[in-house]
Amino acid sequence: MEQAVALFGSFDENIKLIEREYNVCVTGRDSELKISGDIENVDKACKVIDSLLMLINRGETLSDQNIRYCISLVNEGSKEKIESIVGDCICITSKGKPIKPKTIGQRRYCKCIQENTITIGVGPAGTGKTYLAVAMAVTAFRAKQINRIILTRPAVEAGEKLGFLPGDLQSKVDPYLRPLYDALFDMLGAETYQKYVERGNIEVAPLAYMRGRTLDDSFIILDEAQNTTTEQMKMFLTRLGFNSKMVITGDITQIDLPNGARSGLKECIKVLRGIDDIASCTFNEKDVVRHRLVQDIIKAYEKLEEGRNRHDKR
Repeated sequence: MEQAVALFGSFDENIKLIEREYNVCVTGRDSELKISGDIENVDKACKVIDSLLMLINRGETLSDQNIRYCISLVNEGSKEKIESIVGDCICITSKGKPIKPKTIGQRRYCKCIQENTITIGVGPAGTGKTYLAVAMAVTAFRAKQINRIILTRPAVEAGEKLGFLPGDLQSKVDPYLRPLYDALFDMLGAETYQKYVERGNIEVAPLAYMRGRTLDDSFIILDEAQNTTTEQMKMFLTRLGFNSKMVITGDITQIDLPNGARSGLKECIKVLRGIDDIASCTFNEKDVVRHRLVQDIIKAYEKLEEGRNRHDKR
């Protein structure tokens, strides 16, 4: 009965999602399910339900995101990959919520961070690039593998001028660094975060503050790296010290640099390709773990970009 409650969801919303996707009818009698409809669609629906039951048995909570992800893998004929998304807990947030990879891409990303000194994560918004990197940093810090967490991003406005901001220098750059604060608050809680900041164990700063430093025993995360220049990226990469890790994240479809300026992230991926202990992980719209509409929006813009590229080639 517990399996049935978890599988059907509130007001049978999980089963209704499968019924809409495959145009089938699912009815439950005692401990059995009956699925009726087109033979091929019934077969796919059965595979999705088998996969969801496997997730339930492993202690996973079903959500709209992981149900749709299972559906997409079954539609691709990759049902066997579903087992690989059930990963170990990376980190526990301040509210006791376990953080786990939710897609194959996220699991590969976390593995790359564990096994390499420098990891480059590239992909659309909502794929968990920054959030998972912060979770891995907090895990390494709690395990005393590193002494400091350093989070940085270029202070670049997203297509609009904010003008002069009030306050001291830190107050002026805080709005640009807010997403990094949010992730740390979620993992550690505001009080614990403040304590570590005062001790110097956590530092959140603009990329410009990195010049001239050597960062030993640190976990360094560069967020929004698509907005760096080639010179900035070279400067950042050469800050690496002993017993440190670097994670570089960005979305190369959202570059907010002056016209004609090249993204340092694109150059970085080309330059570092093939070097040992440096890994690159690419996400796509299937790895989006935010609201399902975010995935649809990303697909729509990708189609628009493909259409423009075809038109330009003509």
